[in-house]
Amino acid sequence: MDMMLFAPEIALVVTGLAVMLIGLFIPTDSKKILGYLASLGVIVALFLTISSLGTEATAFNDTVSIDALSQFFKIVFLVVALLFTISGIKYTEGNSHTEEFFALGLFATIGMMFVASANDLMILFVAFELASLATYALAGFEKKNAKSLEAAMKYFIIGSLSAALMLLGISYVYGATGTTSIPGIAANASILASSPMGIVAVVLLIAGFGFKIALVPFHMWAPDTYQGSPSVVSALLAAGSKKMGIVAALKVFVVALIALKADWQIAFAILAVITMTYGNVVALNQTSVKRMLAYSSLAQAGYITMAFVVLTPMALGGGIFYALSHGFMKAGAFIATAAVTYMVLSENKDSTDPDHIDNFRGLGKRMPITAFSMTVFVFALAGIPLTAGYMSKFILFSSTIQSGFVWLAVIAILNSAISLGYYAKIVKYMYFLPTDSEKISEPLPYVAALVIAVIGVFAIGFWSEPFVYWAMEAAKVLIPGGM
Repeated sequence: MDMMLFAPEIALVVTGLAVMLIGLFIPTDSKKILGYLASLGVIVALFLTISSLGTEATAFNDTVSIDALSQFFKIVFLVVALLFTISGIKYTEGNSHTEEFFALGLFATIGMMFVASANDLMILFVAFELASLATYALAGFEKKNAKSLEAAMKYFIIGSLSAALMLLGISYVYGATGTTSIPGIAANASILASSPMGIVAVVLLIAGFGFKIALVPFHMWAPDTYQGSPSVVSALLAAGSKKMGIVAALKVFVVALIALKADWQIAFAILAVITMTYGNVVALNQTSVKRMLAYSSLAQAGYITMAFVVLTPMALGGGIFYALSHGFMKAGAFIATAAVTYMVLSENKDSTDPDHIDNFRGLGKRMPITAFSMTVFVFALAGIPLTAGYMSKFILFSSTIQSGFVWLAVIAILNSAISLGYYAKIVKYMYFLPTDSEKISEPLPYVAALVIAVIGVFAIGFWSEPFVYWAMEAAKVLIPGGM
């Protein structure tokens, strides 16, 4: 077995261990270097992943596969991790637990990457839990902040429940087919389809993945967790962990359980409609920007779930492409909120709601780079042309119409129109409402992360062809013969 197949993961493991060890022997004032080291490790892993594009191989008795799908999502996870580590340099400034913050982020990313490569349900589950355990701790990183501890506790309890449901569903699949191999289950899916255990397994797995992706009504943890967690961590959760759930669901339902399509396709259609509608409608009345972005994230998950309903190569490619676009847009929006939080707390360290929308008043004057970036991200999330969000919605919605699901596309388009209401409200506060406060210096790490995310949003919007091609190649792994 060629260990170079796992060079990106090895690079992150080495970096995570190095960050932990070095952090033990240097004073708190010098720990900023750990953020730069973590960022360097992610860049190396990203370079190794990009350089191995086109590789197809399996390892560990075919339980792990390297293919276009896994490579695509690894790039998504590494891009989000890079934004996380860069912005974390400022967030952890002066924090004695800096090494733990970055190490947990790196280990969470490793778990996400192995989920993308998993070719066996047991490997997928263990990798899922590796990522989840790290993010549980990150959600409660601010130990003296009651909201952060509440976020971590809710995330842990609901996450544990979803893991139990998922594992129980896997056990039913194994009981019927005698294997946990994803290709093996697909080959024996007729046995599962003819057994009552198949229906039970589908219900349990939909519930388990519904929690991970935050589909309504399995979403109850997401708004509180995204609001209570540090904004930089919320970026990792919304842009990284959610995509982990999506790629895992693609492997389980579209590959392993495709013979039971009639049982789960309608369920995903209902979940997609309810999720996108509920997320957008509830977001309209939010005053917390992080909570607003959380409900927006629900709506975006609803859009991506449309790919599970349509199931054509173009729709699946569109859903995969949307995952990349959403990684830049949503991570960038939360990092912009982190910059505003820094501004508010630097002026009033006792503020209990630094992400309140009133704190965005006059942001275009006070923090012009942050305000411009936030404007790009929210308009991209709304699907405004020339952005990544527009191209993602265009491909996904048009494929839905071409496949005859016109009603589903119409609901999605109407929901996109609704979302403009709360996205425009943020822009209104930043540019059209006055403030007496003076301009402040914007922290370089936040600015660097925001610039990278803005470039990603515009690059995918203006020069979408290669990204769409990579997404379509990834979709071919799911349905190599078409559908």
